[in-house]
Amino acid sequence: MAAKDEGARKDRRSFLKLAGLGSVAGGAALMAGSQTAEAVTSDKKSESGYRETEQVKTFYRSARF
Repeated sequence: MAAKDEGARKDRRSFLKLAGLGSVAGGAALMAGSQTAEAVTSDKKSESGYRETEQVKTFYRSARF
């Protein structure tokens, strides 16, 4: 049974090594291909704040007791 446990340990270790290496490589690939995002600004002042849309009105109707 000791030989079976030793084989299982090697398999787990190799899996964890590859999983760690894969996550590092994936993170490096994401950082290498990243682009800076630009903020979208709106000149309309009426769009900011609370808006009572049809979904909100439907919720209010359904929440009444």
